[in-house]
Amino acid sequence: MNTRTAIHLCLGMIALASCTGKLTSLVPDTPSKAPDYFCTWNTQGYAVSYTGPDKMRSAMTEENIFGEGPHQNWVSFFPKIRRDLYFVMDDSWDIPRDQNHGNGNPHLGRSELDEGRFPSFRGTPAERLGQLTRRIKQEGWKGVGGWICAQKAGGHEEQSEEEYWTERLKAANEAGFSYWKVDWGQQDRNEGWRRMLTRLGKEHAPDLWIEHAMHGHFIRFSDVFRTYDVENIIAQPLTIRRVAELLPHKAEGESEGIINCEDEPYIAVGLGCAIGIMRHPMDGNLPDGRQDEVFPPVGHNYKRCMDEVVRAVRWHRIAGPFGVDGNFETDTAMLTDHWHLHENETWNKGRQAGTTLRESAPARVSRNMPLPIVDDTTEMRPFILSTAYPTGAVAISAIGRAWGREYVCKEAAVTALAKDWYAPIGLFGWFKEVCLVYPGPIQRKPRVLAQDLAGDMPVDITTEVTIEGSKLLIPGEVIRRVGLMAASPGDLSAPGLLIKIK
Repeated sequence: MNTRTAIHLCLGMIALASCTGKLTSLVPDTPSKAPDYFCTWNTQGYAVSYTGPDKMRSAMTEENIFGEGPHQNWVSFFPKIRRDLYFVMDDSWDIPRDQNHGNGNPHLGRSELDEGRFPSFRGTPAERLGQLTRRIKQEGWKGVGGWICAQKAGGHEEQSEEEYWTERLKAANEAGFSYWKVDWGQQDRNEGWRRMLTRLGKEHAPDLWIEHAMHGHFIRFSDVFRTYDVENIIAQPLTIRRVAELLPHKAEGESEGIINCEDEPYIAVGLGCAIGIMRHPMDGNLPDGRQDEVFPPVGHNYKRCMDEVVRAVRWHRIAGPFGVDGNFETDTAMLTDHWHLHENETWNKGRQAGTTLRESAPARVSRNMPLPIVDDTTEMRPFILSTAYPTGAVAISAIGRAWGREYVCKEAAVTALAKDWYAPIGLFGWFKEVCLVYPGPIQRKPRVLAQDLAGDMPVDITTEVTIEGSKLLIPGEVIRRVGLMAASPGDLSAPGLLIKIK
């Protein structure tokens, strides 16, 4: 068993421990060990009104991360879950401040904190990076990471790939840097290069998460694999399908094989994935007055759904994401979402207003458990995702649908098999009811507690649920009421609650 798996199991044991007397939070106070992060790319875009990638790169500066001016102070984001998250600086924390062009930029892949962008941090590359890391962690973040271009910077032609990346990995290790988001570049689809980077990372920076992308089979040697960019107006089916396509793989050797499904927190918890948060709390139109094209205020209005991020990240304190192992089931039935596109509703400049976007995914996906039974067979039924975690915890997510010009969250009754009456249950989304069926009846008269995962106080729902023989029935009204008890004013997130039987 590797160290990270042992930590996840330990956290699960804590979550499963019984407590007596006065009700206390069912969510552990210990931060999650999951490789969840907040990434700055869309914050960079918002700050410059998405006026092109060069401008977005120019926004990656010390002033914007720590400053108090308009659209600055990014380290102040996500106060309730900051200690569960890595703060990942996107493109281009490592290139000269006045060199923001993309293709052909000789500085891409430098992977050293740029002195011009971060003038307060001085010394060797490792010293500069260490100073920044400590500064951001002082704001309460779990750790710090950065976007990595998959290529050597210019001027290093005489240095081998192994020598070049070993230097940078050693510097990251010395600095306490926590995460490399390895993206596009000259080597981005080179399996041998990515395997080399993973191997060198385990040797020279064993505490550094290295995230890969591009080809799905790369997940077999990855600690984390990202499902990659999506258009938010049609993101749910595309993300579910990409996750489902990765599940047949098995992690090799000591590789973790964890899927990062980016900014879809309820998909993440429903399928045992890590979270890469791209949304941010700077709401409303862009600084230039135009509608935010990446997070438009239509459909699943992401920036009015911040609570769902909090709930999902806090669930990872109870049951962390885990690697692909080939143990999964997918529905043969496919559901297709469609969205009638208006102006300024996607970052994809190849789309034209008036067209209809369509994406499909399996209606149900499960990991380590049979597919749940859903009472609704209509085309507008929700996607149902379910996972039995290695800790014993069970999570079920109902994911809404992009339907014309609406995000539809139709409630369905869901029946799922579970193994342990006393294991935590996480329910995410809108349900008519959820019925859990166990191998046999519970042996003692139970007490059933539930808690909004965004809150800190459980409530007793023993008299509001039904236990008959081997079945536990949780009404939709209870899921809605308890799962939104700690909702922020004006937040549009679906419910997300933890249930624990004592």
